[in-house]
Amino acid sequence: MKINLPVTQTEYSLHDGEILVSTTDLTGRITHCNQGFVHASGFDYEELLGQPHDIVRHPDVPPEAFKDLWSTIGHGRPWTGIVKNRRKNGDHYWVQANVTPVMENGKPKAYMSVRLKPSREQIQAAQALYALIEQQRSSGKPSFRLHAGKVRPFGWRDSLAKLNRLSLRWRAGAGLIGLLLLTLSPAWFFADQAVIAVSLMQLVVGVLSTSLFLSWFGAAVASPLGGAHQLANKLACCNLDGNTEFNSNNPMGSLMRRLWLIELNMRAIVSDVRAEVSGLTQAAQAIVQGSMDLSDRTDSQAQEVEKTSAAVEEISAAIGDTADTAHSLASLSSQASSEASAGAISINQVSDSMQQIETSSKRITEIVGVIEQLAFQTNLLALNAAVEAAHAGDQGRGFAVVAAEVRALAHRSSAAAKQIRDLIQTSSQQVTAGSVTVDAAGDTIRKAVEQVHMVTQQLGEITLATRQESLGVVQISEAMHLLDDVTRQNANLVQQSMLACEALSARADTLSRAVMIFSMQAV
Repeated sequence: MKINLPVTQTEYSLHDGEILVSTTDLTGRITHCNQGFVHASGFDYEELLGQPHDIVRHPDVPPEAFKDLWSTIGHGRPWTGIVKNRRKNGDHYWVQANVTPVMENGKPKAYMSVRLKPSREQIQAAQALYALIEQQRSSGKPSFRLHAGKVRPFGWRDSLAKLNRLSLRWRAGAGLIGLLLLTLSPAWFFADQAVIAVSLMQLVVGVLSTSLFLSWFGAAVASPLGGAHQLANKLACCNLDGNTEFNSNNPMGSLMRRLWLIELNMRAIVSDVRAEVSGLTQAAQAIVQGSMDLSDRTDSQAQEVEKTSAAVEEISAAIGDTADTAHSLASLSSQASSEASAGAISINQVSDSMQQIETSSKRITEIVGVIEQLAFQTNLLALNAAVEAAHAGDQGRGFAVVAAEVRALAHRSSAAAKQIRDLIQTSSQQVTAGSVTVDAAGDTIRKAVEQVHMVTQQLGEITLATRQESLGVVQISEAMHLLDDVTRQNANLVQQSMLACEALSARADTLSRAVMIFSMQAV
């Protein structure tokens, strides 16, 4: 036998009116259990389904109790007893277990267990019985045994108890035989009396025995049948709230017990169905609320999309203006490029003129140097002439030579001066031409500056348009953030809807398993 450990001996008390339901196959594996059973056991639903039912067996329960259980339900009879079950964490809880075989073609096909919260007196009686069974097992001297959840003694006491287990037919037959014997007894005991007296005595005894039989029949048969009729009427009227008292030691009590088990099983199934329907309703309400929230967020999303579309149209218009401005800038840039090219040519011409002026200036410098040399030599000659004139006195040869040299130098100076004049005139013309060229370059540069100014204005317009585009982009970004938040919320709602749908599916499976236990003919 499987021993589930550890145990804490800490009791977990069930709620008043709580019903624990489970079904098993013929091998004892759990095929269905309700939420009450799951909560009481401490296991998860997945940990219970498909597992042997002894997963909740407590080591304190004697093996004899489970042996009696399986022997009873294996023969197609219901079993009732007070059982101590173990929770997953080692705690325990007490139940009044009512196990009913589900029959098909006269044989069990499954077992249904409905558990109620027992009273404290029932728990104490069960603990005392567990102790007696353990004591009896230790001593090796059995004095009683368990049978169908009841304690049956050994020996003559069990034989007397068998009278209470006689069927209704045997009870009625025994009663009628007793009635007949009592009616005939005066003829046996008073055979020597007159016939009339014996007949009167037989009549009196017959009336008394008939009254006794009717009294017994009313208490043993008619009254339980009335209770069974009332219970069956409540079941027919879908009333599952009644509490039924019965004595299961007689046939009518057995009938009442089975009717009560029918009521109890139906109450358990209806309780499970109500609980699952309540869960389905809550899940459906969650889906409806989620759908409403999703609808509201979808409307907000549509509005934001509309705003985004308007912003995109504005950006598109701004981009068109920017494109036109860019086209104008391209034309202006082309013109500016042409003007700049012309300015570059003028500047090149100015550069050439300046180079020529520089060359002429170099030549002037050289000529001026020659003139200076001539002037120096003329000065020397003049000094020589003066010296010679002073020494010669009347002799003028030297003076004449000096004069000739002076004239030659003067001639050379005159020629050099003429060249200088020519060079200066040429330089003046070149400077004039350079000035004209520089003026033309200035005009070109001014035009280029004007074009650049226009480009600057156009760039300002582009900047403004770009700023507007930036604002539009910011709006789009904010809208996209909102859309992203809405999308995430919608995703969460979708996930919640999926979980709710999964819960609906699981509860639908539970409902399906809860009602599959009933056998019905196809209509």
